[in-house]
Amino acid sequence: LKQGLSSAFRRSRSSAMAGSALIVVDPISTGGSVAVEAKNKGFSVIACWTSDLTDDFRTHVPENAKGLKYTAQVEEKATVGETADAVKAAAKGLTIAAVIVGGESGVTLADHLSLELGVRTNGIFPGGDRRNKSVQQRAVKASGLRAVREALGRKWAEVEEFVSREPMPVVVKPVESAGSDGVKLCKSKDEAKAHFELLMESQRKCGAQGAAVLCQEFLKGKEYVVDCVSRDGVHKVLMIWVYDKRPTNGAAFVYYGMIPVDSKSQEAKILIDYTLGVLKALKLDNGPTHGEVMMTMDGPCMVEMNCRSHGWDGAWVPLARKLTGGYAQPECAVDSHTDAAAFAKLPAVFPSPFKAAGQNVMLVSFFAGTVRATPGYDKMKKMPSFIALQTGVGVGSKVELTVDLFTAVGVLVLAHADKAVLDADLAEVRSMEKAGLFLFDEEVDPMQFEPSPDTIQPAGRRRSSSFGETSVVATGVT
Repeated sequence: LKQGLSSAFRRSRSSAMAGSALIVVDPISTGGSVAVEAKNKGFSVIACWTSDLTDDFRTHVPENAKGLKYTAQVEEKATVGETADAVKAAAKGLTIAAVIVGGESGVTLADHLSLELGVRTNGIFPGGDRRNKSVQQRAVKASGLRAVREALGRKWAEVEEFVSREPMPVVVKPVESAGSDGVKLCKSKDEAKAHFELLMESQRKCGAQGAAVLCQEFLKGKEYVVDCVSRDGVHKVLMIWVYDKRPTNGAAFVYYGMIPVDSKSQEAKILIDYTLGVLKALKLDNGPTHGEVMMTMDGPCMVEMNCRSHGWDGAWVPLARKLTGGYAQPECAVDSHTDAAAFAKLPAVFPSPFKAAGQNVMLVSFFAGTVRATPGYDKMKKMPSFIALQTGVGVGSKVELTVDLFTAVGVLVLAHADKAVLDADLAEVRSMEKAGLFLFDEEVDPMQFEPSPDTIQPAGRRRSSSFGETSVVATGVT
């Protein structure tokens, strides 16, 4: 009888979802996976595109989101009210169940649109735009938590005094950014000024055109990312990763990977307490977030709080499901907005020990040229710990030296029951990178081709690697 009632409940809920629309604002990167999970749960999914997002950037989605058929697609209008009217018209009488942010560029509109449509929302933050990194730091500092020393400005004169008195190096970055886009570690005042002016003059990838530039203290320590979902102020910690970043190819911050952190470790406990305090300070009561936190000598300090699902084109999702025993942020993001019972079943903190040993490996290219063959990828797919590879690089692709997330040449997911096997495979991958992952038709000597970390990708230019463009997943892995 109990099983029959449960089946009847699932059928009833699926039927209710079939009569409901779920809006994803800018379903790019992992936001595409959020849209897929919403559709899998029976919702009619409507994509709402912000006006600043280029057509090119809209194609940057994981493999599982390619070809996803939306019930409708809506373009942002001149006002929030007009956009809400367009969404309601597109829903054609369907109940609007939720508005969920997809990519970074959709954060602000998702806050306003959810409020306008009367669905679960984080509302308008009284301190300013939540996406603004300076607004975040001020709110965290006001709550009594450790925050970054910084100065924000649209003109160099507004930050010059801060840079003059701050010990070098200093971090200079756009006030709105994704990944390490536009971030530079400047070792002198002149270098900081030059990068400040470059950022103010350049069109940013994520819709922050001419916004402002942050100059911040350089935090020394290990950088972690804490993935959460929230519902009505109740927070669930889904995963903690530690970033492996290294200076490479002339750039100061190049991602080499994300390593999972045991939830029962001392650093995890400290990070969880701090991150939940940040969520409270920013009034992030609903939906997915991932906070980047530096563990310094005097404790944790927020780098930034991203008010959306963890990015990397969702390449880490297969590993997260293996580590937790079956769940990851995209489906939990949908549940946090639409399914109180499913949200309640999530543990407050992800399980310890992990169900497997694994790592997300960002692939780095030390060479540049036009790809003729990909022998490195072929070897990776035969490794005992291979789970998945997402890359946009194939025969004919033009590969650049890796200086940020946008010039990485893929994300490799490795996992195995035996940690020694995982470690051996990882060491082999790093050796292959140094030797070269590709054969080139025309290779550029790295000594002659070393792009400055100042290089700004012009609007509309396609990055060399969209991790969702080609995906290989080991059999049986979900």
